[in-house]
Amino acid sequence: MHRLIRMGQIEFRLLIALAAICVALSLATDTFLTLGNLTSLLNNNSVNLIWAVGLLVVLIAGGIDISFAVMSSVVQYVAAVWLLKMGGGNWFFGFVLCGLIGAGLGLVNAALIHGFRIISIVVTIATFNVFFGLLMFFTKGRSIYNLPDWWADRVILFEHQSADGNWSELTLPVAVMAACVFATWFLIRRTNLGRQLYAFGDNPEGARRAGVNLAVMQALAFGWCGFMAGMAALMQVNIVREVVPNALYGRELDVLAAVVLGGARLGGGKGTVLGCVLGVMFVAVTQNGLNLLGVSPFAFKMIIGAAILVAISTSNISLGQGRAGHREAAQ
Repeated sequence: MHRLIRMGQIEFRLLIALAAICVALSLATDTFLTLGNLTSLLNNNSVNLIWAVGLLVVLIAGGIDISFAVMSSVVQYVAAVWLLKMGGGNWFFGFVLCGLIGAGLGLVNAALIHGFRIISIVVTIATFNVFFGLLMFFTKGRSIYNLPDWWADRVILFEHQSADGNWSELTLPVAVMAACVFATWFLIRRTNLGRQLYAFGDNPEGARRAGVNLAVMQALAFGWCGFMAGMAALMQVNIVREVVPNALYGRELDVLAAVVLGGARLGGGKGTVLGCVLGVMFVAVTQNGLNLLGVSPFAFKMIIGAAILVAISTSNISLGQGRAGHREAAQ
């Protein structure tokens, strides 16, 4: 236990806070701690967690991307049009197509940031508006309901019927989310490129002098975020069974707050997949608990705003405390 506290202080504190909220909600309502509600939490937040691990890589590299949700909107619409024109396709082709389109959009961000030496938040604000504007212009806000059967059909991984007749199930997006989480963990913790990402985010000039290719780091970070946006787009359509151009608009702040709450530093060079997962679940459980208690959804927005302020304040404090946290995260 001492080693856990020492090596992951932020993650440990967040885990304690999450456990405390779960205990409080289980006492306040008899519907929170049920299999149906817990599986629903995983199903409903799988897309957010896929986005979160993509954003985590960008934050570790010292950047920030607020265009990932709009990128998913573009990916799902373009993929749907192409797949319908090609006769429907299949899951394999869908994964490849969405991944490539998403990664391509992410590389556009990387090229603009590196080529014009513009800070990432400015570039992604611009591409956020450009991508969304182009999407709405060409689609005129029309949704697509006639999807290939394989994409619209639910793939159930686990299902259970309780004694009172309530059903619980886990669907394909949860499996894809788990694969994305593992792939991101492997990238940043078990590869040389991952170690270079931490070094680049912590000290870009020092990393350059050590031989790290800055263009490759930008391309990897934003390309990975775009790829995850593609995976999230594919799963979002499978969940809602339709393509709505503006359905994902505005979900960026919730994910950003969750990732920073999980310990990712806005200054770069710090962040873990475990903290990212805990941050997303903290936000998800808070929202779910407020809904079960009948609290206004506007209260959740206030909580998210406060969480962002706390997270940014904590991140700025850690920037001034040296690089010990980075060394631990990079090991």
